[in-house]
Parts: sequence; C-alpha cells; structure tokens
Amino acid sequence: MTSLSPSSPSSPSSPSRIRIGSAPDSWGVWFPDDPRQVPWRRFLDEVAASGYEWIELGPYGYLPTDPAVLAEETARRGLRVSAGTVFTGLHHGPAVWEKTWEHVSGIAALTRDMGARHLVVIPSFWRDDRTGEVLEPDTLTAGQWRDLTSLTERLGREVRERYGLTAVVHPHADTHIDTEENVTRFLDGTDPALVSLCLDTGHYAYCGGDSVKLIETYGERIGYLHLKQVDPEVLAGVRAEGTPFGPAVARGVMCEPPSGVPALGPVLEAAGRLGTDLFAIVEQDMYPCDPDKPLPIARRTRAFLRSCGV
Repeated sequence: MTSLSPSSPSSPSSPSRIRIGSAPDSWGVWFPDDPRQVPWRRFLDEVAASGYEWIELGPYGYLPTDPAVLAEETARRGLRVSAGTVFTGLHHGPAVWEKTWEHVSGIAALTRDMGARHLVVIPSFWRDDRTGEVLEPDTLTAGQWRDLTSLTERLGREVRERYGLTAVVHPHADTHIDTEENVTRFLDGTDPALVSLCLDTGHYAYCGGDSVKLIETYGERIGYLHLKQVDPEVLAGVRAEGTPFGPAVARGVMCEPPSGVPALGPVLEAAGRLGTDLFAIVEQDMYPCDPDKPLPIARRTRAFLRSCGV
C-alpha cells in the first residue's frame, strides 16, 4: 500500500501540522482479547463517529491482523493507521533479541502494510500492570542500561531497514524509562538517527516530568505524541500509597481533558514550534471501563482539541 503521512501546511510553526487520532486504549482496550473490552467493530465505528481519522493498532490481535481485512474495515469508516505498538524487554540483553524480534516483526509488517510509518516501542514493566506483582528491580544496572540503549538502536535500525518504520520509544509508568532523569539518560545514550521518542504527556506527568520542557530541550528527538492527562488528586494518592499503574488507572488517575495535567494547549503549541509533522494520538487509559463510557468522552475530547487549533 502507499504510505500515508501527514501533509504539510504552509506555516512551519502551525499546530495544524499535528495530526490528531485516537487509539483502542481510549476505549478501555489493553489486551488482544478480554471480555470486558468493547468488540473491535464497535471501537472502529465509535472512533470514526467521534471525528477522528487516525488510529493506532493497539494490542496486536485486537484488530484484524489480515491487512486486507483491516484495510477494508478502516477505509469504509474513513480511518487510517498511524502506528503499531510493541512491547520489549531489551535491558535483559542479547539473549532476548530473537524472541523480541519474533514479536516485533509481525506487528511491524502489519503496520507497514497499513501504510503507517511509526512503531511505538514500550519497555517492559518492572511490576505487573494487572496484579502489581514486582517482577524485577525498578532500577537498572549500568550493564542493563548499555543493553537497553544498544539493543534499542538495533531495533530502530532493523525496523527502518526491513519495514521502513521509525521506532518511537514510549516512556511509561512502572517501566525503567519513566522519570525525567531516566528519559534524558535514555535519549543521551541513543543515536538520534535510530531512536526517537513517543512522548506520552500523561505518563510523563505521572512520573513527575514536564512535557513542554522536554519538547523544548529535546525537540529533535520528539517523533510522536500521545495526548493524555492525569488527575492530580488521584495521582497524589497513588504516589503516596505506592499503587501500581494498573490499579491506579482503575481508580481514574488518567482523566478526561481538559480537567487534568499537563495542560494540552501549551504542549501542542510547543510541539507546533518544532516545525515538523507529528501525530498526536489521544490515549485516555480506562481499563476496565463501562462500554458506553468512551464514546461521549471521545467526542468531547475531539471538540476540545479543535479548540486548541488541531
């Protein structure tokens, strides 16, 4: 299929160079198959009804994995795919490479076949996102950092050369790439030609980071955005209690814009000043949620983002 990429308007600093979309996550979808999640056809129907034109694939296997089927289902709803998502544990070193690549390659192929150009790379969790069980230490050794950075560069090179995709690494709560310190360490330790960042404004705020500052400091590394907000009061409680990310989401730590932080207007303005084409995909973590809850939120959020100029 031909590549689908954002068009470039005349003004290089215009927020209109940012293409807005949504994702299965905003419909309470975290897993390929879960009876508490909305069926995939309903997700596609409702995301289109909300006014979005771009979607992510979400957890591999939730949407059809046959590119011909998925292309037909998205096209008839006026939708296009911006990215696929993979999960990695590359800090475990070369021993996990083959298994990681087996996971990545199928998703990368579908992502390419759907005309997308980005692959969102999420590091593995140090504690289970459902049970909160601690799986490994929450900090990395120097050797693990070296493995993480070098193998992420390898991943970036491989997906670019084999599939024509850009790897955008997603800092995430309860992973080893989370706080400002760890995000900047990761960026400073990786080759900008091979590794870009998917800045998730909600996860970065959850971990104490300032998205506008990160965009202004590392603008050349920002390759993709996830738009999300956190509820400061709920966040204060889960931080004080040491609550794992999954249960924190169930308590409503990720909230509907514009009621949380960070303010998305300044984030979009800072991103617009970069003068590059960017996707900004709305992700409001809501797992699990009532199946009738996402659609009204999605419509209100799309209207709010239009008021921000995108």
